[in-house]
Amino acid sequence: MVEIFRFPAVRPKARTAPLVASVPYDVVTTDEAAECIRKNPMSFLRISRSDAEFIKLPPGDPRIYARANETFHEFLEKGLLARDRTPSMYLYRVTGNGHDFLGLGCTVQVKDYEENTIRRHELTRYDKEEDRTRHIEALNAQSGAVVLLFEDHDGIHEYLQSLWTLKGAPDSEVHWSDGTLHQVMCITREEDLAALERVFRPVPRLYIADGHHRAKSAVNVAMTRKVEGRLTDESMRFMGVLFAHNHVKIHGYSRLVTDLNGLTPAGFIQRLENVFSVNVYGEVDRSAFHIPPMSPMSESEHIVHMFLDGAWYECARLHTSGMDRIEALDVSVLQQGVLSKILGITDPRGDPRLQYLGGARPIADLEAMVKRGGYAVAFAMQPVKVESVLEIADAGGIMPPKSTWFEPKILSGLMVHTLE
Repeated sequence: MVEIFRFPAVRPKARTAPLVASVPYDVVTTDEAAECIRKNPMSFLRISRSDAEFIKLPPGDPRIYARANETFHEFLEKGLLARDRTPSMYLYRVTGNGHDFLGLGCTVQVKDYEENTIRRHELTRYDKEEDRTRHIEALNAQSGAVVLLFEDHDGIHEYLQSLWTLKGAPDSEVHWSDGTLHQVMCITREEDLAALERVFRPVPRLYIADGHHRAKSAVNVAMTRKVEGRLTDESMRFMGVLFAHNHVKIHGYSRLVTDLNGLTPAGFIQRLENVFSVNVYGEVDRSAFHIPPMSPMSESEHIVHMFLDGAWYECARLHTSGMDRIEALDVSVLQQGVLSKILGITDPRGDPRLQYLGGARPIADLEAMVKRGGYAVAFAMQPVKVESVLEIADAGGIMPPKSTWFEPKILSGLMVHTLE
């Protein structure tokens, strides 16, 4: 069974929350983060993406992490952030664009991660794991929450809704640029906290939806501190926001490749036709988050959309019989049949020629990244079902990196978990 814990979050007050809140560290490039910081020097990106203030320094330079720590304490001294007086739990609500997400902010045990009570479905990328590990050590805090799912068969989501209604007004709220409203409500009453602990006690396991790198990095820090004799209760836990599995949304996760491995666009398509049936798609809705298939999609089809040489194509093929759950994923078919065999990208976790773009970005952004010349081709993926992700995690399977893009995305800076 999973155990959840209270913690005294470091967070902004109502008046400073709209200034401090930022996108998660991993959804913007360094240049995009730098532009956000230029426009708003109080953005939490100065802490979560301090590399954006040192554009010319190589990744991993110690000065980057020292600056994150320095800025974190500057925000505390200026009152942009403040530590809650008592250990609490936090309701986090995201509404807008036709969706209403409600989760519980708390901490969970590193031990549950190690024992697979907290289950994962993706491997981490080495560089990102090392970066977040060093970031946590530098701050002595976890600056981003892991989004965790629980299978809700006992009305837990409805209980969270009732608690929100009972409590009334949130402590802070942020109207975000994508049209969503992010609200945080601090739960401090002993009766409510005890009830939350009680309703989650029967939950047998949690699933990482978003934040595999954040979770693994927190585990790395805990293991290092255990060896070095610096372990504390808080460093053996990491911050999460828990959502019911049937109250989240999944998007695809796009792939971008810097070159065609020596092929011309025509030559690449010729090779690609050995893997997929390739047809010109025509115009797409560039404001949409994903591209629908040209005809109704069956359960037995793989569909991938490709942007190459200024045009969109639909790549389709039937499932191959005998495949297991992992092999039958669209991202696996693309990786094995195209990225590996044709483009020579055999390590999707570490090859610098391959980059990813989260699915909750309009198709226009994906097009623009190719048109600017930094990438030769982009692949837009169809979303995976939530139930498929949980089944794979339960079976001990590991999906290819960046297979899913979950909503909601939790803004950074609204809750920080300190390790002391």
